[in-house]
This record gives sequence, C-alpha cells and structure tokens, in this order.
Amino acid sequence: MKGIGIMGGTFDPIHMGHLLTAEYVRDAYGLEKVLFIPAANSPFKLEKKVESAEDRLAMTRLAVADNPHFEASDIEMRREGVSYTSDTIALLRAHFGPDVPLYFITGADAINDLPAWHHPRELLELCHFIAATRQGTALDLPKLRAFFGALCDAHIHELATPELEISSTEIRARIRQGRSIRYMVPESVETYIRKEGLYRCVME
Repeated sequence: MKGIGIMGGTFDPIHMGHLLTAEYVRDAYGLEKVLFIPAANSPFKLEKKVESAEDRLAMTRLAVADNPHFEASDIEMRREGVSYTSDTIALLRAHFGPDVPLYFITGADAINDLPAWHHPRELLELCHFIAATRQGTALDLPKLRAFFGALCDAHIHELATPELEISSTEIRARIRQGRSIRYMVPESVETYIRKEGLYRCVME
C-alpha cells in the first residue's frame, strides 16, 4: 500500500526548504500524501517564543494549498499538553490502521538525537524515519544501532535531498530587519505574514 509522509515541526514560519524536502521524499518513495503537522507545544521549544499555533497552522495551510499531495493537519492543535511526536504517531497509526506505512520526514541531525525523544523505541516501531541528509550532516549509525538494534536498519532510511540554505530563524531575522523574504516562503505565506504583522513585520 502507498505510504503516508509526515512532516512535523514548529513551522515558524514554514518555508520553501520544508516544501522541497517533502516533495522530494514523496516522489522518491511514491507516497500517497504528506501531512504537515505544526507542533502546538514543541517539547524542544517550550522556553522559546513562537507565533501562535493558529497563525502557524494558517501559514502551513496556505503553503500546501497548491499541491494535491500535501495536507496540513491540526491534530496537535486539538490535543492539550506537550506535542510529543510519539503521541501524534500513535494517533495516526490508529487512524490509518496497521497496514499503511508511515514515514516521518526530518533531518539527519534530528534523527541522531532520536534516542532522547519521548518513548523513542515505541515511536520507531510505529513508523519509519526518513533522514533528509545534506552536505555536512550524516546519520550516526553506530550510535543509533547501539540504541535501537535491528530496528534501526529496518526503520531508519537515508535520502539525499537538494540543499536550500533557508531557515525559519533567518526568515524571522530578515523580517525584523525589514529585508525581503521573497522566494524563501510561498507568496501566500509572505502576504499572510505582512497582513498579520507577524515577526514584527516591516515589509512594503
């Protein structure tokens, strides 16, 4: 059966790098669709200020609207407490059933830290992880194999993806400086940021 891709993150804001990586993985693995899931309360950013969950979800919906294989999900917005990936994947597994492969798409650096995630072994048993590898960032397979054993080779995969040196941090900084973010985010997202005055936006 065709699999479902899952791309989670703060998406503060979502940008072209996220979209390109997701499409590259979708095409390579023949996925039916990719779900973009903005974290409501990321366990990695509890001490950091981010835009509201509603704004980040709205921007994500705008960003994926023109791709029939992409879909924004509010599954974490509808759940209270910290947005643990293990809880989200468990809900998606229950929704799609046991026979639909689930592929969580993220960077190799994040997967290297997977042993420190919430319930990592249970999480890896429920879905596959695709490491979008970029130059200078490689999977630490000895570390992952030492922790997960055979599950590592069965459920963690690498895919070299195109490099787009874009980050949400840089985008926020450019907005605060009144600089252009054209072609870094979809035009619809740029318009939303300007209209809602996000990130102290001063853009004309």
